[in-house]
Amino acid sequence: MAKAPRTAETVLVTTHDLPLAGELRDGFRHRGYRVDLFTASEDVAGVDEPVLLVFTGGAETSDGRRQTGQAFRLGLPVFAVVGPGGLQKAPPRVSATFVAPPDADEIVLMGTRAIERKRLREATGIVGETDAMLEVLERIVQIAPVDATVLITGESGTGKELVARGIHALSRRRHRTFIPVNVAALSETLLESELFGHEKGAFTGAIDTRKGLFELADGGTIFLDEIGEMPPQTQTRLLRVLEQQEFHRVGGQKLLRVNVRILAATNQQLQHLVATGSFRKDLYYRLNVLHIALPPLRRRPEDIPLLVEAFIRDASQRHDRGPFRGISTEAMDILVRHRWPGNVRELRNLIESMVVLAPGQRIRAEDIPRDVRSGDGPLAIVPVAPGAGGDDGGARSVRPQLEFIFRTMMEMKVDIEDLRREFEDFQATERGTAMLIARSTDRAEVLPPGTSRQFDPPDEQPSSAEIVYDRRPEELDAGPEDADAWLIEPDAPLDDPAAAETVAYRPGMTLEEMERDVIHSVLDSVEWNRRQAAEILGIGERTLYRKVRKFGLEEEGEGES
Repeated sequence: MAKAPRTAETVLVTTHDLPLAGELRDGFRHRGYRVDLFTASEDVAGVDEPVLLVFTGGAETSDGRRQTGQAFRLGLPVFAVVGPGGLQKAPPRVSATFVAPPDADEIVLMGTRAIERKRLREATGIVGETDAMLEVLERIVQIAPVDATVLITGESGTGKELVARGIHALSRRRHRTFIPVNVAALSETLLESELFGHEKGAFTGAIDTRKGLFELADGGTIFLDEIGEMPPQTQTRLLRVLEQQEFHRVGGQKLLRVNVRILAATNQQLQHLVATGSFRKDLYYRLNVLHIALPPLRRRPEDIPLLVEAFIRDASQRHDRGPFRGISTEAMDILVRHRWPGNVRELRNLIESMVVLAPGQRIRAEDIPRDVRSGDGPLAIVPVAPGAGGDDGGARSVRPQLEFIFRTMMEMKVDIEDLRREFEDFQATERGTAMLIARSTDRAEVLPPGTSRQFDPPDEQPSSAEIVYDRRPEELDAGPEDADAWLIEPDAPLDDPAAAETVAYRPGMTLEEMERDVIHSVLDSVEWNRRQAAEILGIGERTLYRKVRKFGLEEEGEGES
């Protein structure tokens, strides 16, 4: 049974293939849209509220190209069904192409999502046609209908609040309240009062009972921006709201229940904050039920011309500057090459200043600020707090620097851990590859998995060459005991749990010192049986002998024996 149309939105379907047009009409009607069967002679502009144009054929004809141009000027997505070999003939402005005979259900599904993305762009102003932004828009369309909590991450200026508003606009709560809160802009006491409300006399200045934003957003959506700046005590109270949908006002006894969807955003790495103990782990997992990561503008330069066009149009209308002649090719090239540390917000502000300062003119390369033309971005400045003279003032001025350095070191640590895990995954997928590396020359030979390089006779083996495997010898056809193979295994990571238990990390230790302690500990645990120690460490005996000599452990071994 078809659903009643929710709006007057109209899907246009051409009549080139009548059976297919009938299937599409039924499918879109079931989704709640009005459908008009469209002939080649009609104009798209004459249709009431068109949202999608679907060619069941004929998109490559002159009439089809004319209608496609009309749809493009109206901002409509265009789908086209073409015959085998007709992909090259379809108009370049077609959003999606299907080879005949197509699946009508697939066209209806993709068409519905394209309409939702168009509505999302209109409601929020999100602009982008790159794969990264289309993926973001698709995620919003998928996430919006459910009530789960969403964590939105991305650098400052990437449009996290626009995404939050888009989720709310497409949700079942779109007719209820949407309340944004900048957590970083409020002190701890004021933040709790703003979020949860307070009772009369709860603190100095509380002359009356006041409802909090969670109460005011009941039935709607609350957006917590810069969630990483939330104080620990408030994090605890927020966790209860997320889990139980209930809270007390500040200074109150009555338990209040609300039905609120929470969207959170941050430009920080919450995993790093969890690692340093400044953000609750359970709250992080409760917020990160669904996740949308926004790419920085420098990673989607193809979207910059679209953003510039949209910002020019918007700024011209707001400031009543009349028609704008646009930007020269050279100026646009400069904007596309710039790294945009402030992301979309920086680009919007720049375009607005151009529109205001050069009304009715064409922006040239020399009109763009010098720092953008030269590619110089803002310098990274270490935060230093101004301190008064004396010891206390010096301590106060140093502390922010230490916090900055510590935070940076923690971020580097987590980044290195991520790289290590990615490298281990890469090794797993490439397992079985072997290389012969001739260190005395620049030669390298790739050997197939499970094979070894044979030297016949053995005396012809080059002393400076190593056969390096990413498998252990027992996994290959020939092991280190096979004299004909002449294998020298690579250094393996020292990750044996037994060894790790006997070695303690001390501040200031280098990786080489840690490696020495691990080898010494394992050798000592097996009474300096080097073959057994090599098996525990997962390295070859030759490698172990070399490391024993390198770290000067031979004398200790002789003393033990």
